[in-house]
Amino acid sequence: MSPSDIVIVVLCSVVGFTLQGAVGFGMGILSSPIFVLIDPRLVPGPVLASTMVFTLAQTVRERRAIDFSGLRWAVAGRFIGTFPAAALLVFLPTDQLGLLFGVIVLFAVGLSVSGLDIVPRPPSLFVAGLFSGIMGTVAAVGGPPLALLYQRSSGATVRGTLSSLFLVGTVVSLFSLVPVGRYGYDELLLTGLLLPGAVFGFLVSRRFVSQLDRGYTRQAVLAVATFAGLVVIFRYFSA
Repeated sequence: MSPSDIVIVVLCSVVGFTLQGAVGFGMGILSSPIFVLIDPRLVPGPVLASTMVFTLAQTVRERRAIDFSGLRWAVAGRFIGTFPAAALLVFLPTDQLGLLFGVIVLFAVGLSVSGLDIVPRPPSLFVAGLFSGIMGTVAAVGGPPLALLYQRSSGATVRGTLSSLFLVGTVVSLFSLVPVGRYGYDELLLTGLLLPGAVFGFLVSRRFVSQLDRGYTRQAVLAVATFAGLVVIFRYFSA
């Protein structure tokens, strides 16, 4: 990567983790589409690894608001959805993964803005966890399915419950990426570029929790993600 690419990666991680700390998700859907254009090795491994560190801190901070009764069903779904997604990473060529990534990002955006009102009950939580596992492992974008279910809950419940799921899910996803060759020494080094953003985002996001207009924030995040997802798809078909 060029120095300018490194600056963009660090800035995206700072913004992405600050948003995730404030609203419960945002790092993957904002930064991953940009990262895949700069260096595909950043997605999904380094994004997942840095998110694991961030969500550990976030889970501890919001531990009192976590919906543990619903979390177990979502975790079960995420666990089952992870391994087929890891196998998919092995068999699909890199260029087709880029196309799949773009489609997944746009699908995630569609879920987030759909306006669907689904109650977080065991069946819906399991299905949302399943989609979260598939989307998180392939594209490091696992937040929207669960955020959709908890969209009417308090901000603390959204942040705490999603962070808990991401913590478990990223560990499972990372372990599934290692044997298929998608997280090794190079990806570990790239993870180091994202960790300063994770630390900064965790420390700063607390200041925005009571002030941030979640509606406008989500609109901005989803607009950027939509643009980046379309760019990835356009590049595939114009290659």
